[in-house]
Amino acid sequence: MKALFNQKLTVLNAGLTSFATNIERAGGSAVAMNWQPPGSGDKQGGMALAGLTNQADIEQANQVAMNRYLAAQPTLVDVMLAGEAMPELAERKLILHAGPPIAWQGMCGPVQGAILGAIVFERWASDIEQARVMIESGDVKFEPCHHYNAVGPMAGIISRSMPVWVVENQTEQGPERVFSNFNEGLGKVLRFGANNSDVIERLEWMGSELAQAMKVAVREMEGLELKPIMAQALHMGDEVHNRNAAATGLLMKQLIPALLSTDLPQDQLKRVISFITGNDHFFLNLSMAACKSMLKAAENVENSTMVTVMARNGVNFGIQLSGTGKQWFQAPANPVNGLFFPGFGVEDAAADLGDSAITETAGVGGFAMASSPAIVKFVGGTPNDATNNSRAMQAITLGGNPAFTLPALNFAPTAAGIDARKVVDNGVLPIINTGIAHKQAGVGQIGAGITTAPMQCFVEALRELEQRRAEQVTL
Repeated sequence: MKALFNQKLTVLNAGLTSFATNIERAGGSAVAMNWQPPGSGDKQGGMALAGLTNQADIEQANQVAMNRYLAAQPTLVDVMLAGEAMPELAERKLILHAGPPIAWQGMCGPVQGAILGAIVFERWASDIEQARVMIESGDVKFEPCHHYNAVGPMAGIISRSMPVWVVENQTEQGPERVFSNFNEGLGKVLRFGANNSDVIERLEWMGSELAQAMKVAVREMEGLELKPIMAQALHMGDEVHNRNAAATGLLMKQLIPALLSTDLPQDQLKRVISFITGNDHFFLNLSMAACKSMLKAAENVENSTMVTVMARNGVNFGIQLSGTGKQWFQAPANPVNGLFFPGFGVEDAAADLGDSAITETAGVGGFAMASSPAIVKFVGGTPNDATNNSRAMQAITLGGNPAFTLPALNFAPTAAGIDARKVVDNGVLPIINTGIAHKQAGVGQIGAGITTAPMQCFVEALRELEQRRAEQVTL
């Protein structure tokens, strides 16, 4: 003991930084640890975390969910109208939107504007004002895309007459299908709440000529595996969320020969090919569908803490866990820290919006930013920031996806399988790179940046899962 007190001591300080400072002023040596209580200090969340840690059934469940996610083989198999793919849309006036459930009165401007446009597009109303009257009278219903195994970027609107990609997980688990709408391109588009005549005319063309061409092309190809395209795009500078230039090019290499082998009129082929080649984000919706397909395979594994959905509706952020099924855990969406187009600022921005965070949930997008250093010119930061973001996600995931590798990290697999326990324990939030929509309908995209999922979602999810396990023990 005497020898111990005769040595020079170094104090590890896990409290306020000022404690370490006082020790140093007194001539001692102190290391201030970057520590904070789990779950931002939520006591019940901390207790739930403790109850779910080092539990054999939890670890086994997570391994099952992770293996199902890794084994999934999302394949583009068809193009259909949404009402054909999801019969519920044909049976009633139902419109799907991005993110967790939300009532009309609580929706942000872009989502409301997009819904009004969809009603006019469906010819349920002759104009926007009549569409608004229909909504206020309760004639139109709204539900999240995820409730129908579908995803859509930004407002995420899907109505019965819109074409959707049909993506099937072709594994021994069974051919489960997911859906995504088509990408409209940039400018005044429905997903940002625009709903004028140009928007409606474009949607009508997409539902006829474009959908017809894509349908015959997919059938000519006899399906198209999507994971190889995504994997190659990661090696070509994409992260397959906000940057899809390479992925869209790789898709075109498959589509054009298929289209040329059909008997479609030459004028139609020219319009279709011109539209796709003029839209670098055309692959985004397929990337989202592929990610949804992979994560759907991991759903409903009892006791699993793996996150299977992250989505935003422009007001709230919601997640789902494999072990809690379709139950949503929500919190107000965090602000987006990014770059704004000239003339716009944070006061103009809607809150985080869209189903496209399904890409990060599957281990790409913000999790794969190391593969896309050029993305920082769009969302802000430096190439080092992009690399650090990918590394940081390794602290909150169950493992990596060897199908998706990052050249900048010596071809390490992308971090994948978000573990809600690790998020709460480490205080590291899933990072998402995203577009920023103007809070008013129809203005469009006004910037892009980086945001995170709110901690409270994960805390509440763990509390629910721990309660379910406790009830099982009681029974």
